[in-house]
Amino acid sequence: MNGQEIKVIVFQLENEEYGVDVHQVKSIERVSHITRIPRSPGFVKGVINLRGIVTPIIDLRSRFGMEEKQTDENTRIIIVNTDEMEVGLIVDSANDVLDIPAADIEPTPEVAGGINAEYLDGVAKIGDRLLILLQLDKVLNKEEVTQLHLIGNQG
Repeated sequence: MNGQEIKVIVFQLENEEYGVDVHQVKSIERVSHITRIPRSPGFVKGVINLRGIVTPIIDLRSRFGMEEKQTDENTRIIIVNTDEMEVGLIVDSANDVLDIPAADIEPTPEVAGGINAEYLDGVAKIGDRLLILLQLDKVLNKEEVTQLHLIGNQG
């Protein structure tokens, strides 16, 4: 693959490491007050007012069917752009930024870390680490994005 690299933000959920393309990440924030929204999907924790923008917040653990975890000093909200809207993703921790040679990225196995393969873009082996690459536009389907647009505009 002609030596290209992709740069990813690495974050953790349970014991797995995930990566999301740095170009889709706007910022990484500490968890602040999240305003709950009635009748929103279970994985939508609510919204935050981030520098004047009402941003829907999604609990990735809940989205991926993992056990919920209390937020702690390591918990972060990764603000990403997907389908021309900003969404915050709650993760256990945001670890670092890595350059991954495209040649080191393999197709996603059917079940990686118990997560539906449709959400994934591939798996990268970096030394003894295994990094699961997320495909953000698949983590939320069009219908859910529309719902989040409505939630964000209620603020």
